[in-house]
Amino acid sequence: MINFQSKNHNLKAPKAVLQILAALILGLGGCAVTEVPQKNKLAEDLKTAEKSNSTLTLNKVTLEQANEKGEMFWKVNSKNAVYSKDQKVVNVQKPVGKLFQDGKEIYDIQAESGDVFQEGNQVFLKGKIVATDLKNGVVLRGNELEWRPKEDILVVRNNLTGDNKQVSASAKEARVFTRARRMELFGSVVADIKDPVLQLRTEHLVWFLDQQKVNSDRPTQIDRYKDKIVTDRGFADQIDVDLKTKIATLTKNAQLMPTDPPLQIESSLMSWNFPAQSVVSPGPVKIFHRVEEVTMTGDTGRGDLDKKVFYLTGNVVGIGEKRQAQLNTDQVTWYLTNQTFDAEGNVVYRQLDPVFNLTGPKASGQLKDQTVIVKGDGGGGQVVTEFVPDEQKATLGQ
Repeated sequence: MINFQSKNHNLKAPKAVLQILAALILGLGGCAVTEVPQKNKLAEDLKTAEKSNSTLTLNKVTLEQANEKGEMFWKVNSKNAVYSKDQKVVNVQKPVGKLFQDGKEIYDIQAESGDVFQEGNQVFLKGKIVATDLKNGVVLRGNELEWRPKEDILVVRNNLTGDNKQVSASAKEARVFTRARRMELFGSVVADIKDPVLQLRTEHLVWFLDQQKVNSDRPTQIDRYKDKIVTDRGFADQIDVDLKTKIATLTKNAQLMPTDPPLQIESSLMSWNFPAQSVVSPGPVKIFHRVEEVTMTGDTGRGDLDKKVFYLTGNVVGIGEKRQAQLNTDQVTWYLTNQTFDAEGNVVYRQLDPVFNLTGPKASGQLKDQTVIVKGDGGGGQVVTEFVPDEQKATLGQ
């Protein structure tokens, strides 16, 4: 049932606005003139509007929409409303009200104007939209709002912004799936996360309100800030950020570029823990020091960005590009502050000037200036030095 109130009179009718008016006329016709003279006058006005196909203006109107079970869809108060038979719509001015889902209030709304369609399945508001999520405190602002309760969709668009205590965002459009507690943002999305201070830029972002997570399945840039300056920058085709644990997962073509140390980290999957200042890649990873031009790759890797130490395991290859030195080993600890390393397991070190190979169970040193020491392990592991003939120099490092 829909309730249509004007001048403090509550009148009931079926769903469609046209049916509302018919019911108003029939219902009021049976009332005594002495008891409700204003209602009879309203009924006459409605009947005249119906016969003449004209419009009718009502003051201080409340529109209410419910489903077959009597559960409320919306309740909208307006300073005045204009009913148009031809367009089969009620136009409301300065609407203020509430949206409901499953009979429970979920959003407070207000706008400059709006339309309530005759079939009663949609509310469309325009101008200075403010929609407040009563559970999570998200405030959506824009210039257009659509509420389609039977489809479980609230749409806000045109200069859209959204804000709560965890995230502030802007986009071209937001679609809120109220039962799923999920908001999807589309078009030129910029999301500012408040703790830690991050900014995400993408074309599609999903905000899981109850789970306190955001993710994107489109190419996304993620910047971390300190004192309003970008300290770390990440890229990936898919990004997930857990706002509770403060961990971001970068998937597909993932890349992280911290400024201190000045690295470029590449992998198909990496986890970026903001409080711990750590990054973990369970799969193949490549780390390039942008200043010293040293590259390390491995089957897996993890790094402590605060202590500036990286650990790589499995088929580790280190290359010093400035002096064409190469290290192969099973695992390595790379100390980025002084560019030294400790390697263990099947170590092979090769360099061009002078040209020789070293093999052994362990090694330590620097690739950038070719100060490498290969060691035995005390258990029979031997160090072997091999000088490379001139004719093999061209193949070194391949």
